[in-house]
Amino acid sequence: MSTAGLLAVEAGLVAVLVTALWGVSVALRDSSIVDVFWGSGFVVIAWVAFALGDGSSDRQLLLVALVTAWGLRLTVYLARRNLGKGEDSRYAEMRRRHGKRWPLRSLVVVFWLQGALMWVVSLPVQVGMSDATPAGLGALDWTGTALWGIGFAFESVGDLQLARFKADPTNRGRVMDRGLWRYTRHPNYFGDFCVWWGIWLVALATGSAWWTVAGPALMSVLLIRVSGAALLERSLVRRREGYADYVARTSAFFPWPPRR
Repeated sequence: MSTAGLLAVEAGLVAVLVTALWGVSVALRDSSIVDVFWGSGFVVIAWVAFALGDGSSDRQLLLVALVTAWGLRLTVYLARRNLGKGEDSRYAEMRRRHGKRWPLRSLVVVFWLQGALMWVVSLPVQVGMSDATPAGLGALDWTGTALWGIGFAFESVGDLQLARFKADPTNRGRVMDRGLWRYTRHPNYFGDFCVWWGIWLVALATGSAWWTVAGPALMSVLLIRVSGAALLERSLVRRREGYADYVARTSAFFPWPPRR
């Protein structure tokens, strides 16, 4: 299948999936299930591209493995953390604000929007799966895989450290500033950043996927300026004592030794 054809098929598939998920959210009165689906949605996109793309088999296997490992880990982590605990406060607030209009509004501003973002971010995966040149794996592939590995380690270890910190009752109300969190206020988001730039480098090895830089660039903006670090910190500064001091001494995003 041509690259254009694959992109069109994936766009239609994503639209169907997020619309079906919206139907489930209306029945459950829980729009936050879209967050749990985020990682596994990329896994679906990757496997469809693997099945339909005409790219190098080596690169296809590498890309589908990287996306599957990342997406399933994130899905399991968010499912264990969120499911069964009610609707996330962000969505609950929007539900209260919009009232009866929320079910239909959420289809557009939550589910279709996240589907569109997912499709754009995954452009390197889709294009990398559909270009057959070069046949084997080279320096860019392995450089991208190494960067992906750094990112996967940061977000996995960071999430584990935070979960253990929160599980200890003596830490209630305290700021997590240990482990990786001592060097960056958002090791999990920094990990996602590295994962998607690494995947783009693997796709770039085809020689025709340079323009898919839109994918990791969009993910970077989301993580740093929109729904990731910036949104979380606006909330934490207001409600967690000592967080302003943590901000003053700890790097905002990229890991760096803490300031005195």
